[in-house]
Amino acid sequence: MAGAAGEYFTTGGLMDAGTLSAVYLATFIGGITATGSGIAFAKLSAMMSSKALNLPGRDALNLAMLTICGIGLAAFINPALGAAFAGTETIRLASLGLVSVVSGLLGLHLTASIGGADMPVVITILNSYSGWALCAEGFLLSNPLLAQVGALIGFSGAILTWIMCEAMGRDVVSVILGGAGTDAPVTGEAKVIEGEITTADVGNVVEALNDAQNIIIVPGYGLAVAQAQFAIAEIAKKLKADGKNIRFGIHPVAGRMPGQLNVLLAEASVPYDIVLEMDEINDDFEDTDVVLVIGASDTVSSAAEDDPDCSIYGMPVLRVWNSKKVFVFKRTIGNTGYTGMENPILYKDATDVVLGDAKNTCDALRSALM
Repeated sequence: MAGAAGEYFTTGGLMDAGTLSAVYLATFIGGITATGSGIAFAKLSAMMSSKALNLPGRDALNLAMLTICGIGLAAFINPALGAAFAGTETIRLASLGLVSVVSGLLGLHLTASIGGADMPVVITILNSYSGWALCAEGFLLSNPLLAQVGALIGFSGAILTWIMCEAMGRDVVSVILGGAGTDAPVTGEAKVIEGEITTADVGNVVEALNDAQNIIIVPGYGLAVAQAQFAIAEIAKKLKADGKNIRFGIHPVAGRMPGQLNVLLAEASVPYDIVLEMDEINDDFEDTDVVLVIGASDTVSSAAEDDPDCSIYGMPVLRVWNSKKVFVFKRTIGNTGYTGMENPILYKDATDVVLGDAKNTCDALRSALM
């Protein structure tokens, strides 16, 4: 955004209509990306509520801001439309300033209107937007390489967004448009979760693993933050050497960035053939003796199938609760996922919670198994 505006000021506005369009579009897309990224970061880091903002007339507000930006584009390219009010340069500067402010507000409102459960998808959308802004600047600067790299980022982000929306059971158009066409969030009382949370220690986990034959490890963002991938890779190697059928189950939106857990496991030299996607492994939990859930929450939440009032209802999840025994590694009991909601599987009879930092717990587990 700043680069496009800077190029306009450098040339003094002596540009043809195509170049002026590139300046305006780069500013418009850059404004949405900048403020949208800030809101996404704030939601994912729990600096603000993960609940979707639902202002009255939400869709009308978005449409009004888009219309204002469209009018600004027309005035920026053809300032003669406003010649009766001000000079050419004044109109263009006003249009550029207007789109900078309005696009920033639009990015803020669009992202804030999307719940925390869909933030990983929003990240890919914003990544795509940044690519298109870069592409526009490539045309602006007559730099083919910049335009090609921007188009590559834009298309790859758009394709990844589509794939993730399909995996999460979300409508891609609705997510892109800030929840357009969807109902207001449910404001009733949360579903009461029955049962009690039971805890276990590393010794209990070791005993269960020694008796188990089929084991699945489900990593999440907590594993990534704790950098526990190397310890869990050694644990998997030891269990495999003991003749156990050990595999990893990866949700399409595990972590805070798409593919984050796949990269971390590859970094720790976990063999590709035991790292399976959700669709490949979901039907195997019923025949699994032990599941280790390390730092994952929303992607293994049974509320997605049982609670129509929750924000992730309808999202495909890893059905870890169907296995014979589940150990959930968590830093604290109250620590929730990016939706900010408690996971009902913690209260199920077959689930035990192992408290502590994921890396410390995995290190202790590795030492006990070796």
